Amino acid sequence: MIGDNRSAVKKALEVVEAVADGDFERRILNISEKGDAGRLLHAINRLIDRSDAYVRETKASLEYVSENKYFRRISTKGMTGAFGVASESINIAMQAMEERVGSFTGVVENFETKMATVVESVTTASGELEDSARSMDQSSTSMDEQATAVASSAANASSNVSSVAAATEQMTQSVSEINQQVSYSAQIAGEAVNEVEKANHDIKMLAESSDKIGEVVSLITDIANQTNLLALNATIEAARAGEMGKGFAVVASEVKELASETAKATDEIGAQIKSIQSASSQAVEFIGSIGTTISKVSEIASAISAAVEEQGAATAEIARNIEQASAGTNEVSSNIGMITNMAGSTKTEANHVLHAASGLSEQGEMLRHEVDGFLSEVRQVI
Repeated sequence: MIGDNRSAVKKALEVVEAVADGDFERRILNISEKGDAGRLLHAINRLIDRSDAYVRETKASLEYVSENKYFRRISTKGMTGAFGVASESINIAMQAMEERVGSFTGVVENFETKMATVVESVTTASGELEDSARSMDQSSTSMDEQATAVASSAANASSNVSSVAAATEQMTQSVSEINQQVSYSAQIAGEAVNEVEKANHDIKMLAESSDKIGEVVSLITDIANQTNLLALNATIEAARAGEMGKGFAVVASEVKELASETAKATDEIGAQIKSIQSASSQAVEFIGSIGTTISKVSEIASAISAAVEEQGAATAEIARNIEQASAGTNEVSSNIGMITNMAGSTKTEANHVLHAASGLSEQGEMLRHEVDGFLSEVRQVI
């Protein structure tokens, strides 16, 4: 009996020490002991069997867990007592881990999808922003070129204004020449007055026959009436000429007075027909000279009136053109300044936007890199 007990203790001690060192393959073999010694050895083998099964099941489940697989559960069959409770607790924990990891995986995948969309949107927006900035830069460059073209047009307009000013100066010279013609007309009118005075003096000495004197009187009357009409027309034309026709108005008035004096002289001739017979021939000659002179005055007056009217209209038109050209040139210059400033501001803003777009693109790439790194780390964990 004592020998059996010593043999059982020796067998048990050898196996238990091996199992304590982690060798769950060891068992107590060839159990021949009877009684309590035999039951002890069988109990130790059952303990080793359950411990080995628990360790094996736990190891298998945890190996799947390490691969992010949570379907492998610990078999609780034959697990009694603490082994059963521990196995059930581990299975419950694995179930919770599976649910939480699954939920977290869904969150991570959702996060990955959304962040991919965000990163893509940022990248796309930065690209579109860069395109817009380049377009703004091109537009500002085109605007600057257009401003340069407008500046050239303004220079041409200024040149046209100078040309118009030169034309106005030429018109002024033309008016001066017209004034000279007016002076010449006045001189001719003076000569006509002298001729008339001579004619009046000679008429008093006429002694020819009354019939011829009557014809002369009739002729003088007709000439006086015509002269009066011409003087009236000259006065009207002078009034149309304005300031430039004042000098000629004086001449026309003098011609009218000449016609009146001629009419008076005719009346006197009618009353003194017998005393002027001897000088009728010479009187006729002088009166013919008067008619020629007055015709010259009329022609010159008409030319003066037409020239003054034409030059006045041309001068007024030129003045309007100069005013419009000056206003247009000033407006163009003002607009050129505004366009140039706007083009400069637009170009500056376009450069700022382009710089910001480049920075946004870089930030988008950094965000993509960080998100990819984060997701890679998360996948390693789960």
